[in-house]
Amino acid sequence: MFNYNKYKEIADLIEKNQRNTEIVAISKNHSKESVLQAINKGVRIFGENRVLEAKDKFISLKNKYPDIEIHLTGPLQSNKVKDAVNLFDVFHTLDREKIAKLFSNYKEKLDSKKIYIQVNIARESSKSGVFPEHLKDFLDFCKIDNDLKICGLMCIPPMDKPPEIFFKDISELANKNGLKNISIGMSNDYEIALQYNPKYIRLGTILFGKRK
Repeated sequence: MFNYNKYKEIADLIEKNQRNTEIVAISKNHSKESVLQAINKGVRIFGENRVLEAKDKFISLKNKYPDIEIHLTGPLQSNKVKDAVNLFDVFHTLDREKIAKLFSNYKEKLDSKKIYIQVNIARESSKSGVFPEHLKDFLDFCKIDNDLKICGLMCIPPMDKPPEIFFKDISELANKNGLKNISIGMSNDYEIALQYNPKYIRLGTILFGKRK
């Protein structure tokens, strides 16, 4: 069941604070029926973590509602790159050279899409992402060696530390590297994230309830 009242409350908060932030409704592990509820309430941006689940859920929906955007917010496997490029509009998790090289085979299609680099902002062994000290070299590899258009950075802060430390770091990293956009903030910390004027906040549980 999609919680439109909460969605509207957060959207109103964004407008009140004059932020240029968009809400990505994270629909992974939730039913197509829940997504339809959201679409019928005017929601147009959805996030999925797995290519196959997203294909099953959204191919027919995109045909019926061509204005919806699908964002990949989970790790991308190399054997799923072609399918992902054909389906998703925004990629939040580019994190390694192999995927960047494969993306370069689809530059014409990707020109109309958006790519974010995932930064492992706290250098956690359990998380994907480029370490901050390697970001400049990886950006050059993406932009210069593979002619990819990178529009921003994404991060997921540690669960056991104050998120504002890491939101500040990712914001400064983006500015330092000439990138205008960041994707930060989830159901438990989006209010803090909004202080850093992100392009996207990624909200799942707070909108769809606990995943099945």
